[in-house]
Amino acid sequence: MVGNQLMRSLQRTLAVSLLVLCGILAGYLGYHITHRPSLIALDSALAAQPPAAASGPASGAAFPAGAPAPAAAQPAGPAAKSAPADASGAPTKAPAVPETLPDVRMPDLSGTERSLHDYLGHPLVINFWATWCEPCRREMPLLQQLWTQYRSTGLDVVGIAVDSRAAVQQYLRTTHVGYPLLVGEDEGSAAVARFGIEPVLPFSVFADAQGRIVAVKIGELHRDDANFIIAAVEQVTRGRESLPQARAAIAAELRQLAIQRAKQAAQPGGGA
Repeated sequence: MVGNQLMRSLQRTLAVSLLVLCGILAGYLGYHITHRPSLIALDSALAAQPPAAASGPASGAAFPAGAPAPAAAQPAGPAAKSAPADASGAPTKAPAVPETLPDVRMPDLSGTERSLHDYLGHPLVINFWATWCEPCRREMPLLQQLWTQYRSTGLDVVGIAVDSRAAVQQYLRTTHVGYPLLVGEDEGSAAVARFGIEPVLPFSVFADAQGRIVAVKIGELHRDDANFIIAAVEQVTRGRESLPQARAAIAAELRQLAIQRAKQAAQPGGGA
């Protein structure tokens, strides 16, 4: 009896340690991009692996502009393709997250072409998603709440659906989304590449009023993550904090939040 209790205690301790380690690694790991591979749902891929293996970019990861993007976990959705190679057979260098918003152009739901530069002049949250992506669907009510809560302060939310127009229109019949949506499979994949991001969903890009990218949040967005990042973007927009200061603060805070969620998930009844 004592031996069984000791074994269970050791197993719980090991599980907590592994999850905490994953949360810490989420704030540090660098990554490279592949060339227009199939998109995968990141959080689902991580959930399908044991904790020790899920040391790729967890949902607490945030990456500054100019840095390479994180490597994806093993895909749980459509299979990812291998990285491209140059004429000599050597892998090509991964692009970095740009310092400012690229001039991404995509049609909206009415078919009218829009540019992300149309939304400059106030802080932005740009969310990449797809109807088949479960964590994308889970975070959409939060994005709607953020748009409702913060738009009076000038913040805007723009969704980019890497999906077919028919699938998005079908999804919106049962799900209310008030913020602007841009839609396109090929255009969406190209937009992902323009942001220098490993092709996984969901991810959210936070930019200030000048279009400078402050943070890229890989994985499902949580309320505490969003509130902290938006507050940091506001400080940058008002000139009260420099970009390097804001980026460092965001990385540190999201790392701690990821650790806290990992600890809670490891507790009995804490959930996945």
